[in-house]
Amino acid sequence: MGTTRRSGTGRARGTRRGTVVRVGLLAAIVMVVASACELPSFGFPHGITPQATRMYNIWSGSCIAALAVGVLVWGLILWASFRFRKKSDELPQQVRYNLPIEVMYTMIPFVIVAGLFYFTARDEIDINKTTPNPDVTVSVVGFRWQWQFGYVENGRVIGQVTGRPGATPVLVLPKDRSIRFIESSPDVIHSFWVPEFLFKRDVIPGKVNQFEISKIDRTGTFVGRCAEFCGTDHPRMNFTVQVVEPAQFDQMMQGFRSAAGQAAGPVAAPAGSGQ
Repeated sequence: MGTTRRSGTGRARGTRRGTVVRVGLLAAIVMVVASACELPSFGFPHGITPQATRMYNIWSGSCIAALAVGVLVWGLILWASFRFRKKSDELPQQVRYNLPIEVMYTMIPFVIVAGLFYFTARDEIDINKTTPNPDVTVSVVGFRWQWQFGYVENGRVIGQVTGRPGATPVLVLPKDRSIRFIESSPDVIHSFWVPEFLFKRDVIPGKVNQFEISKIDRTGTFVGRCAEFCGTDHPRMNFTVQVVEPAQFDQMMQGFRSAAGQAAGPVAAPAGSGQ
């Protein structure tokens, strides 16, 4: 009798182990298949810079990891609900603790969080990296409720574009060149945001913020916005980013140099701001 009970218990434990192994293998297969193909977007748009690609990958990878954990947990919950549903009035064997399982469900979340922290910190450092001599430097001034963009050479603005009521400013940028954006504001907090960059950075009064992109992958026209509520006409604080071939950009810059006579002034304050 005792032998039969022990053997039955052993078979039950073996079945449970087998089920857990199968669920784990299924989760692993899902992760491998997902990583072998192009990462799904999970609602995130595709970017146009290498930095945007890194952010896209960490977003997709985090969603895949969360989905894999969710599938595993949901599977274990459903399996336990059916496997250990009430079958008789006999009280099941009571146990105080299971040390291996407790160690497992303590260490696994720690490993997951540590992994997410590592990849996030690695990509954040790369995205915030700047180089000593970018190919193009653009000054970005956000004011209520428009933008002013200046093209900087040797520390001086040689050409600029300022938005006006009813006239959206156009920021022309070259393809395949590194670009640094230097941001400032004379009034309230704004936020420079181009959705295809998958990145935005606040424009703060009294503080100079900056960021850099190593290149833009393709030409085209893209919408830019202020991503920080800044007052009455915040919804109208848009701009256009036009990405052109390097030769066309060089021609535009040469026109700025000629007009400035190689004697451009310092970064100008906005022509005016709303109240």
